[in-house]
Amino acid sequence: MSRTPRSPLIKILLIIIALLAAADITVISLCFKTPGGTKPDGKPSTSQNAPTVEDTEAPTEAAPELLSTATVLSTGDILMHMDVINSGKQEDGSYNYDSIFRYVKSYTQAADFSVANLETTLCGTDNGYGYSGNPRFNCPDAIVDSLKDAGFDLLLTANNHAADTDLVGYKRTLNTVRDKGLDTLGTYLSADERKWTIEEVNGIKIGMVCYTYSEGFSQRGYPVLNYHEVAENGILNYFTYDKLPEFYTQLQGYLDEMKAAGAEATMVYLHWGDEYKWKTGEGPNANQTAMAQKLCDLGVDVIVGGHPHVVQPVDLLTSSTDSEHKTIVLYSMGNAVSNQRKEEMQKSDPTGHTEDGVLFCVTFSKYSDGSVYVDSTELIPTWVNMHSNSGTKEYNILPLEESTASQWQAQFGLTDNQLASAKASFDRTEALVLTGMEKAQTYFAQQKQLREPQAPDSAA
Repeated sequence: MSRTPRSPLIKILLIIIALLAAADITVISLCFKTPGGTKPDGKPSTSQNAPTVEDTEAPTEAAPELLSTATVLSTGDILMHMDVINSGKQEDGSYNYDSIFRYVKSYTQAADFSVANLETTLCGTDNGYGYSGNPRFNCPDAIVDSLKDAGFDLLLTANNHAADTDLVGYKRTLNTVRDKGLDTLGTYLSADERKWTIEEVNGIKIGMVCYTYSEGFSQRGYPVLNYHEVAENGILNYFTYDKLPEFYTQLQGYLDEMKAAGAEATMVYLHWGDEYKWKTGEGPNANQTAMAQKLCDLGVDVIVGGHPHVVQPVDLLTSSTDSEHKTIVLYSMGNAVSNQRKEEMQKSDPTGHTEDGVLFCVTFSKYSDGSVYVDSTELIPTWVNMHSNSGTKEYNILPLEESTASQWQAQFGLTDNQLASAKASFDRTEALVLTGMEKAQTYFAQQKQLREPQAPDSAA
């Protein structure tokens, strides 16, 4: 019996069915041969090239590693009144001020970089000036030797007493400090000098700049400090409160220059504010707080203030243009050493605040991805102990660590009255800085925890 020929449509359908069947066989074969596929028994392949579960997940980026840290210590005014000057005079007519720093030396040497405000000129006695205290400070060069021996690296020279002995003392101060091996910041020998510095500390490049307020301008157009003109243009970093926009513009330029030169963090030292103002609502004043906020907005990391001769509060500011940027500011470091004893300050501030100062430490951290952060901050109150030593006044800066309070009397050789004064000084400073320090320390600790998450507990 003869077959009926198939229609072309049926032939096409049969061809399609055959092709699909062949494709199924190929796919099944590949399931047995492809690395990472499934064996006939349902278990994963153990091929060397088979991707594991971890391989198929998005890779987790390792946290950057901490490479180095750098701690910068700053302290307040080295205010050389005549009694302080005379306290260093030796029997042979020379001067030595090592005793001033006897008890803080271990702190300044332990820090990676230490800074103080030199609030005196070093004019010598061969230029028509003798040694003198307020109102025209001129101190023996030996103060720099003692500062260097104590571990200081840089002296701030832009302050309202920088021109007390006119241009000759202004420039001799710089030459003396530099010749003795310390850096200076804020005043310059010529207009050609760079107006900022980058200090590389443990591999971290910290840009620093220092400014002082000026009372205005002389008839010749020069900036005035303590009623004395700085009679040469371009050798002083200064601002005037009535022209702050010009100051911000200049500072922004310096910040840009420092960044272009490799600065990874920035510190600005400011001689500002009102003398003896520490009470709430008085110190810091409105100019200080507004300036600090503007510098925060410019991206500055740390602001350290001086001039009021009393300690003023600490704060942690948030940029109004970048909510992730914070700036820590200490509005005034107070006096490191002076003769502003409370019994001498009846007309200005007889509360004892002028005897107080701080050791203010900021630590920067650098990570393997190149990022640099303010890692932590610490503040140790200091008190100036003026006492008699063999009939001569001696001045000691005492570091008042709360953890060693029970040892202060023996550690520093204090009488009962001196111990009471030291405790009162500690309480005064803590009342001013505690809230701001706790705010800053809490924030920096939280940020550090986010950058350096702890490894999971192995017992978990």
